Amino acid sequence: MQKKRWRKVSIVRKMLTFAIAAIALMALLYVHIEFPASEVTKLPDKLPTQHEFSSQKLSRERSWIQELAPPHLPKAPLAARKLDVASRNGSLEKLWKPPPNRDHVPCVAASPLYTPPPESRGYLLVHANGGLNQMRAGICDMVAVARIINATLVIPELDKRSFWQDSSNFSDVFDEDYFINSLKNDVNVVKKLPKELASATKAVKHFRSWSGVDYYEEEIARLWDEYQIIRAAKSDSRLANNNLPPDIQKLRCRACYEALRFAPKIEAMGKMLVDRMRSYGPYIALHLRFEKDMLAFSGCTHDLSPEEAEELKAIRENTTWWKVKEIDPVEQRSKGYCPLTPREVGLFLSGLGFPSNTPIYIAAGEIYGGDSHMSDLLLRYPLLMNKEKLASIEELEPFVNHASQLAALDYIVSVESDIFIPTRTLVRLFDKIDQGTMKEGKNLSNRIIETHRRRQGSPRKRKGPISGTKGTDRFRSEEAFYVNPLPDCLCRKESSYMNNSQSIR
Repeated sequence: MQKKRWRKVSIVRKMLTFAIAAIALMALLYVHIEFPASEVTKLPDKLPTQHEFSSQKLSRERSWIQELAPPHLPKAPLAARKLDVASRNGSLEKLWKPPPNRDHVPCVAASPLYTPPPESRGYLLVHANGGLNQMRAGICDMVAVARIINATLVIPELDKRSFWQDSSNFSDVFDEDYFINSLKNDVNVVKKLPKELASATKAVKHFRSWSGVDYYEEEIARLWDEYQIIRAAKSDSRLANNNLPPDIQKLRCRACYEALRFAPKIEAMGKMLVDRMRSYGPYIALHLRFEKDMLAFSGCTHDLSPEEAEELKAIRENTTWWKVKEIDPVEQRSKGYCPLTPREVGLFLSGLGFPSNTPIYIAAGEIYGGDSHMSDLLLRYPLLMNKEKLASIEELEPFVNHASQLAALDYIVSVESDIFIPTRTLVRLFDKIDQGTMKEGKNLSNRIIETHRRRQGSPRKRKGPISGTKGTDRFRSEEAFYVNPLPDCLCRKESSYMNNSQSIR
């Protein structure tokens, strides 16, 4: 019984960690740019490729990655493996302590009224747009949409036109057969269209953002009268966060948390990275979104030089399908749409009380500016690790030039971490330091700890729209479904003192 209990606790913890980590990228930019249908972190369809930037600058940006890089498995310093005795005591122990799950358990099973998939009326083709996390959420939403409109889902096509020009197919990133089999009681899924329909006319639709069941049953399902194939041009944020039937919400969770697992080679490599990171002891995974594509897209320029800000502006202006060209970086930052800089992350971790020998995994691509922006964080926390430091060139070679696969490795290491930190809070405090009205020290540390006290990942009900917002702004202000799938997919378990049985509510 004790083992079962701990197994359930472990499952809940991973599920909660996933909910925060999986969509950190989307939550980061959730409302900052007006797209025809969505503002979730959509990576650009196309940007200048890597070779268009000077090799000298790329070398500078990569150099921090190569520091201390071992040829194979790095030997964790004894002090790092054990931390020090002082690190185990007092407030630091509290920092490493997992947040209470408050007796929540996964509850994603279908209701007794749920039936096998009805007869298919046609095929749904999906172009999953954006980065890895955005594509994951979009794919899971399209599973639910296929169920709503009685469609056979064709394995989605991944975005191949984003900044990194990744050519990966679905089966390169995800376990395709497992995905199909896991959903067999929910939706019919096939790997490709039947040959006889390959050249058939398709109804290409930009599904309306944050739509409910009525929209799909009335407007989209009506297309079956004329077409056998419906193509969803985009997948991001096409389904409402709230007010959907419970069985549809639970299907989204089954798709996301159970069916959509990574390809075996990615799972194996991810496990190896986790094991090697674990050799350093408990570790933090830091989602450091200080990357060229993200900064150019969002207009965030804090701590950048005028030349760097101009370069990012030029990228944005030369990307024709980005609708918003003029962005006020100060306003973006004040609204919380920008990540903390690497320097600010160091201040944040120090303020919380983490010692300098804390192992930290950087879940990110190339940090914009390289050494010039990473030096302060590296000085505070020398044990900064990433894929390139934990694995040899030969081990990483199969994943090179495949951004989605590399992001999947970061995802696995982040989900398995002891602490995961998305970097987009405490801007006002750090601005005071820049302005000279506050200094690093006990006062800053107390403010950081107090601000962070209620932001440690414990289960809580998903936030609804901000009061007073209307139209699409109302949907944009909601907490995203996959950021926090409670109460739909997590239920609280209660013990009955009368009969020693358990009930779920």
